[in-house]
Amino acid sequence: MGEPIITKKIIEKAVLIGVISRDQSESEVDDYLKELAFLTETAGAKPVGRFTQKLEKPNPKTIIGTGKLEEVVRYIKDNGIDIVIFDDDLSASQLRNIERTLKCRVLDRTNLILDIFATRAKTAHAKTQVELAQYQYLLPRLTGMWTHLERQKGGIGLRGPGETEIETDRRIIRDKISRLKDRLKKIDKQMATQRKNRGKLVKVALVGYTNSGKSTMMNLLSKSEVFAEDKLFATLDTTVRKIVIGNLPFLLADTVGFIRKLPHHLVESFKSTLDEVREADVLVHLVDISHPNFEEQILVVNQTLNDLKIYGKSEFVVFNKIDAYSFIEKDKDDLTPSTKENLTLDDLKKTWMAKKNASCVFISALKKTNITELKEVLYKKVKEIHSKRYPYNDYLY
Repeated sequence: MGEPIITKKIIEKAVLIGVISRDQSESEVDDYLKELAFLTETAGAKPVGRFTQKLEKPNPKTIIGTGKLEEVVRYIKDNGIDIVIFDDDLSASQLRNIERTLKCRVLDRTNLILDIFATRAKTAHAKTQVELAQYQYLLPRLTGMWTHLERQKGGIGLRGPGETEIETDRRIIRDKISRLKDRLKKIDKQMATQRKNRGKLVKVALVGYTNSGKSTMMNLLSKSEVFAEDKLFATLDTTVRKIVIGNLPFLLADTVGFIRKLPHHLVESFKSTLDEVREADVLVHLVDISHPNFEEQILVVNQTLNDLKIYGKSEFVVFNKIDAYSFIEKDKDDLTPSTKENLTLDDLKKTWMAKKNASCVFISALKKTNITELKEVLYKKVKEIHSKRYPYNDYLY
């Protein structure tokens, strides 16, 4: 027998494109493209180049100007680029116009996120939610594109008099969306029943920007093996575990991470997953303090919770990854170069973060740093609700 044939996976090369609008700075867009690069790597491609352009308003036909587009065309030819990814959503006509000029595959941010979700979905529930979001994204972008959808209704007699292929595609997609929504309604009912069957135990939900360390924290508190990885959207399915701190039992739910410009199709289709957050008694907002833009990530999570009409709950902030956090210390002498320094736990408790968030904890879930204080604060929050719900069980405490 000969040597086994080993096929090497070909990694596609990608170019990232962002638009600097009048209400954004170059540094902000640079940070957004860094996140887009992380998303691209999570999807399995390699970002090798990036382009930005300052515009008063995006070009309605191609987002960026014709001169910049020609610059991208040359870069694609010289570097063998497979995909071009825009940080903004593209309409059907923009997609078509850009692909015609670039002569290569073009994705927008939402399409990229949907692709990641499709690869991350493991359960039938998650797969159904992602499939629904994908078809909702595709439907308005069918104009001018023949998608060769499989003919699930049969061949002969499928089209009505004078009906075009694109109209047939639209009808097939609408039917699929309808069936997927019906399937999700049944799943939502099953999950609602599951939540009721858990009894009146206090429910705690972990929320946060994607890759803030929620799954690692879940593993730490529940001593379970929830999949955790240093990639965006490592987990999609909600995991619920029964936790006991001291003698106090409660339920802890790990939920899908939020992200800037979270596609509304995903929010709609992930309703049953997000219901774990809606029905929680306590929200633990996990923040990756080592991320250079963690303040903006906090705002994104808070805004998403407001958009979902989730407010008025007991909440506290957990600043995670303090082992990787450093701040830039600048001496009074402007000629002295800036240096990065780590802060001690006591120093962190004196920062604006601690002053602004009265109820907050600084931890490293990975290094298991300051977990005792985290458990104490969590115990106190759960006890407040538990004692109101079970006023005659004071002997537990």
